[in-house]
Amino acid sequence: MEEEIKNIVEAKAALRKEMLSQRAFLNRAKKREYDQRVCDTLWQIIEESSYQVIHAYLTMGTEINITPLLEKLLANGKTIVTPKTLPKRKLQNLVLKSLSEIEQGVFGTTHPANSYEYDGEYDLVIIPGLAFDRNNYRLGYGAGYYDNFLINQPNAHKVGIFYPFQEVEEVPREEHDIKLDFILNIDGVFGAK
Repeated sequence: MEEEIKNIVEAKAALRKEMLSQRAFLNRAKKREYDQRVCDTLWQIIEESSYQVIHAYLTMGTEINITPLLEKLLANGKTIVTPKTLPKRKLQNLVLKSLSEIEQGVFGTTHPANSYEYDGEYDLVIIPGLAFDRNNYRLGYGAGYYDNFLINQPNAHKVGIFYPFQEVEEVPREEHDIKLDFILNIDGVFGAK
């Protein structure tokens, strides 16, 4: 059992390294187009489902840039909650009031400045990641922050957003990995898989 866990951990580390490398070399124009299509599709889902409280991330590095979506959500009076990374794999969930009031966090993250903690329920949680499979499992950055957060969100719809090349046959899984409700994967921007 111990050897099996070690193999899963090693497989995850190798896959993370590969996906971060591939994501770093994305065509910038196609990335912008794909990111915008993700934002448009998420907006449509939020509107059609009448979601009011959305947990989202503030983009870092080469993640899918959802800033246009966040701007639209703010302009339309939705409640947006974004995470602040804390020690011991915990997230503090802060209400986002403005994209101009952001401060630096740990590991290259950012979070709302001068905000307050949200402790209610969420309609939708938008989750970034490095790889996903058709069983709706994701590979994150490896610290377990989202798994620890999501286990306490049984009623929220959980959507993972990824680039098409990040789909793998099967994400290496451990017992604590949380299955998402759906994965948003938009075809056509990068060509056939």
